Amino acid sequence: MKPRKTPRWIFVLQVASVSMIWVFVLSIAFWILHLLRLSRELDDVPSGSLGISLVAIPVFMIGASVLTYVFVGLQRGRESTGGSGPDGEETET
Repeated sequence: MKPRKTPRWIFVLQVASVSMIWVFVLSIAFWILHLLRLSRELDDVPSGSLGISLVAIPVFMIGASVLTYVFVGLQRGRESTGGSGPDGEETET
C-alpha cells in the first residue's frame, strides 16, 4: 500500500490552527493576569479574580498542550511509518 501524503496547504492550515490555539490561550492568560494587577491597583478584593485565574489558566494551558501533543504525535506517526499500522507492519485493505 502506498503511503498517503498530506497536501501542503492542509498541513499549513493545521499548523495555523495549532498556532491560533496558543495565541488564544496566551492572550486569555495575559488578560486574566492584567485583571489581577488591576484589582490590586484599585484596592479591590482579588479573591474572585484569583480563584478564576487559578482554575482558568491551567485548564486552558492543559487543553492547548494536549491538542499540540496530539497534532505533533500524528505528524510524527505519519512521517515515521509512512502509512503503516501501529506496530510498523504494512496494513492491508
